[in-house]
Amino acid sequence: MPADCLAGNICTSVMKLRSLSASLLLLFASGAFAASDLPDLGDVSQETISPRQERQLGLQIMSQIRADPSYLGDPEIAGYLNTLGNRLASRSSEVRPDQEFEFFALQEKSINAFALPGGFMGFNSGLITTAQSESELAGVMAHEMAHVTQKHLARMIAGQKYDMLFSIASLALAILAARSNPQAAQAVLTATQAGLIQSKLNFTRENEKEADRVGLQIMLSAGFDPHGMSSFFGRLQAAGRFQETGAPSYLRTHPLTYERIADIQSRTQNIGYKQVPDSLDFHLVRAKLRAAQGTIQEAINHFDSGLREKRYSNEIAERYGLISALLRDKNYERADKEMDRLYETLHPSGKPGKLENHPLGALVRVENRTASPSAMIETLAARVKIALEQPAEALAIYRNALKLYPQNRALIYDYADVLLANKRADEGLKFINKQLLYTPGDVRLYEFQAKGYEAVGNNMLQHRAQAEVYIQQGNLHAAIDQLETALRNSSDGDFYQISSIEARLNELREWEASFKKDKKK
Repeated sequence: MPADCLAGNICTSVMKLRSLSASLLLLFASGAFAASDLPDLGDVSQETISPRQERQLGLQIMSQIRADPSYLGDPEIAGYLNTLGNRLASRSSEVRPDQEFEFFALQEKSINAFALPGGFMGFNSGLITTAQSESELAGVMAHEMAHVTQKHLARMIAGQKYDMLFSIASLALAILAARSNPQAAQAVLTATQAGLIQSKLNFTRENEKEADRVGLQIMLSAGFDPHGMSSFFGRLQAAGRFQETGAPSYLRTHPLTYERIADIQSRTQNIGYKQVPDSLDFHLVRAKLRAAQGTIQEAINHFDSGLREKRYSNEIAERYGLISALLRDKNYERADKEMDRLYETLHPSGKPGKLENHPLGALVRVENRTASPSAMIETLAARVKIALEQPAEALAIYRNALKLYPQNRALIYDYADVLLANKRADEGLKFINKQLLYTPGDVRLYEFQAKGYEAVGNNMLQHRAQAEVYIQQGNLHAAIDQLETALRNSSDGDFYQISSIEARLNELREWEASFKKDKKK
């Protein structure tokens, strides 16, 4: 047994991570992650790297993180995080207008968040559920955004340019391991001789103080209560004193001192507390994450007891979480009954004409049905009907909800999926193609489009759609192969479709030749 395995569970964690590391480094050695694939960081004296170089590096790291089982691709959770992040970024002078951000979640109960090169930001589910208000979550998010805007990441990377050439695989592994078990991660990294990379993932105290200061300004500009940052950090620090297993992961990767908390409090003491109401989606996302945690029975008991004892911050979200847990349990009949109770809670008067006075805000009538104040409730209602094998009812809910929330990705994906699953491919393709006019880079829609064309027997357009999936995933070689296959099935298309595919194929071949030329330099 290795010397660093002090307990059975830690040993298992370390050995698993070492195994993953070995696999990733084998890919690196075979050329899948060659040093030549890394962005050229320029002259060693350069203090920072360019935004384009940062973004390229971040995309390569994200390709590894997205392949991890803990990555949450749920469009509702990602949609909420990006809505919150965009609110913070769009209203602050601290954020450059051209700065790109992408926010994502990991299914991990430990409390942690991290920023990556290129504006990618990860949030553990444990951190989201621990936040007691939306201002607290916004405080953590603003702090992480400040690390990006102040170029803390770029300076670290540029200052360690040669260390970064170890491999993208090791860097991605360090991030994934450190999110829940920094000690085990360090053991893995030492074993793979990439300890320097992990040491540069942790910010200095000076970085943290600057991120606090800038983060507070971002919060204020967006209209959140700036005390949310100090209250969340204060509770984390208190938790660290009483946890037998040590401080929360966030504190181990973001040095937190009493001086820092005092500094945040001194900056906000003259501002006063702001009563900033939490959005309903904040509560619904937390409930959805809780419903997926632990065993199924633990999740059901959590929400059942909360409703029974009226121990909740938002009754709508508590009922939403219970229904989500019941779907997980495949108890569809009870889930349907609880959905009725949720709507009764939303519409206590039973009279749709008076709903404009409801505390949740004005509710809108759509085709003789009152819609809820959140698209998340509508998708849940439709999913219950799908589970009960009532696709017509589900499609009606989706159609009505899309009139109120036409940009909602979860509604769009679900509606397309149900249409295709119920042999309505022509209708599904018409809907998907219309959506792609608005969001031409949506990889999920291209996946649905490929399924739709397969269902109607159009091999040429199926391969054309699959090529776009590979393009969005950065796999040019596979995309070219799909387009060549599409042209071999040209009997399925007309002159204009064939010409479009040929033009796209020529474009990709030029891109590939250009990339190969750049690598030889």
